[in-house]
Amino acid sequence: MALTVSLTAFDGPLDLLLHLIEKNKVNIFDIPIIEITEQYLTYVKQMETEDLGTMSEFMVMASELISIKCKMLLPPEVDEEGEEIDPRAELVQQLLEYKTYKYMSYELRDRMEDAARSLYKPDTTPKEVLSYRPEVDLDELTADLTLAKLHEIFDSVLRRQSEKIDPVRSQFGTIKKEEVRLADKLVWVADTAKKRKRMSFRNLIAGQRSRMQMIVTFLAMLELMKYGIVEVSQEETVGDITIEYVPGADLSKINIEDDFGDEPTGGE
Repeated sequence: MALTVSLTAFDGPLDLLLHLIEKNKVNIFDIPIIEITEQYLTYVKQMETEDLGTMSEFMVMASELISIKCKMLLPPEVDEEGEEIDPRAELVQQLLEYKTYKYMSYELRDRMEDAARSLYKPDTTPKEVLSYRPEVDLDELTADLTLAKLHEIFDSVLRRQSEKIDPVRSQFGTIKKEEVRLADKLVWVADTAKKRKRMSFRNLIAGQRSRMQMIVTFLAMLELMKYGIVEVSQEETVGDITIEYVPGADLSKINIEDDFGDEPTGGE
């Protein structure tokens, strides 16, 4: 099997062996060890290098090839299960691993070249565009929120609040009328939302002392939704509602006195 060897640089003895196998178009699992060994030794004899370390690696592989060649001429050995042991098996495994890593390096090289061609453009968006806030669409804002869902959550909060009241001791003492101003509650809810940025509707209602306080707080939240001060969302059908403060919302556009007046809301 004649072969003209070109004295090109190889990364090591495995690279040279892999080149010879691909050049001869032989099956890597059935290497013609005699021909490959002869071609390998021919190349090593033509090498000119002053690096003894590199030369020693090729010489070690040459000795392994000669050893495998000798074993191929002897009667085959068998393992404990009675199957023949191929002297080339270990060399084939090394070649397969080397071939895998070699082509992986090609893939990484191509990705690095692609990444080098990527360009980055800094953000040049005008400040006017960044500061723009679209008009609040109430229909879109409450598209996935229904009164039935709000009613279920509101009822669950009321039940929890009533369960905390002692049915006997709650009848003691004098019941006094509690006055709650919607305007005051509106300011309180807006300030709370602005400070927390994100909060639970259930926790907001549960923190109120009475039913009237909860009702007025609920009405205040609806008014803030109307003016685009807060946004609400719900992940589950009967789950809690999350209240989020809209960044940059202008609280001064709500005329509290004109909208709600000074009259208190109800009593118990």
